[in-house]
Amino acid sequence: MKSHDHDACLAASLAGSEGLTPLRRRVLEIVAASHRPLGAYEILKKLASDAPPTVYRALAHLQKAGLVHRIDSRNAYIACFAQTGRPHKSHFLLCRQCGQAHEIRSAALSRDIAQAAARMAFAVERETVEIAGLCAACKEGESAAPHDRIAPRRARQA
Repeated sequence: MKSHDHDACLAASLAGSEGLTPLRRRVLEIVAASHRPLGAYEILKKLASDAPPTVYRALAHLQKAGLVHRIDSRNAYIACFAQTGRPHKSHFLLCRQCGQAHEIRSAALSRDIAQAAARMAFAVERETVEIAGLCAACKEGESAAPHDRIAPRRARQA
């Protein structure tokens, strides 16, 4: 199992956090500290001080700012490591064993989805692509527990 500089990874996800309120920054720090999606109540437990609506508002703001992504199938959030500073189309590989989410930024996949929608005169309002399976470590049997300290792998942009 490969290790990585988690501090550098965390710093990358926080790069666009200037100007955030203290609560929003703390929520982003909590989400970015894990490489698996976290639900609002998991985040709330780590905060140990704020009400659920406050956490949901912070997550909504961070998502709108392009700093976190919502993983619909898990009703959870993961930090965006792309550092675009704005919302963008992302697709995810989700490990069903350890829970990690790996962001894929693929221009070809986005283009194919847009073309399929155009052929059907379909107005896309929201795009979510989540592919479930096993990450390399779990597939090889290296992981019996979540391995949060592994950097998210990204597929090459096509």
